[in-house]
Amino acid sequence: MGPGLALNAVARQAEQLRKDGNNYFKKDRFGAAIDAYTEAITLCPNVPVYWTNRAICHRRRNDWLKVEEDCRRAIQIDYSSVKAHYMLGLALLQKQELDEGVKELQKAMDLGRGANPKGYMVDEIWQELAKAKYLQWEHASTKRSWELQSLKEACETALREKHFLDDSQPEGFLDEASISHMKQLEALGQVFRKAGEADIPGEVPDYLCCKITLDIFRDPVITPSGVTYERAVILDHLQKETGW
Repeated sequence: MGPGLALNAVARQAEQLRKDGNNYFKKDRFGAAIDAYTEAITLCPNVPVYWTNRAICHRRRNDWLKVEEDCRRAIQIDYSSVKAHYMLGLALLQKQELDEGVKELQKAMDLGRGANPKGYMVDEIWQELAKAKYLQWEHASTKRSWELQSLKEACETALREKHFLDDSQPEGFLDEASISHMKQLEALGQVFRKAGEADIPGEVPDYLCCKITLDIFRDPVITPSGVTYERAVILDHLQKETGW
């Protein structure tokens, strides 16, 4: 048997193992599926789908470290793998690496939009990305609130110390100093309340919502008339109206 025939035989065997793994996965036999995909990887290590399929099994078992390892390997082989970037993002979020997790989910979203903008995975990725970005905002908001509170307390302490020094002035100046001190504390409170408003959740502005679905934009596009719509919705409309 020549080298070419031998390689074809190995590839066919690996593909059969992938199919076996898929059948095991459908029956929730994740251990058996992992074994089948591992054998396929041993035979043909440069096929990214074998790595992502095994990663999916690890995900179902909540073994996020192995999910990360398999997805990174799949990305090395094929940087355009939507599933690899998506599951890597989920694995990083499990490690509380929010910024890197969001980055991977965003990459998966961009790749998914290019491959199939109306595919089910795009919607699933968007939902996970939205949750991840909220966690990212919440984490940053909590940190900013703590920093603002610490700064406010330091400023109040400085004002109290200044007021204490002013109390050493002659008696006629004491009332004026106390009034000034109260005004400064009030102004300080207003400044920090204003600074903290950015971290209070509010209503979503209309310009961030599609006029057809009324949902927050996921993949907005602007028409020649200047109106913004959700890409999948406007494509579906054009397809129905023009058969394009």
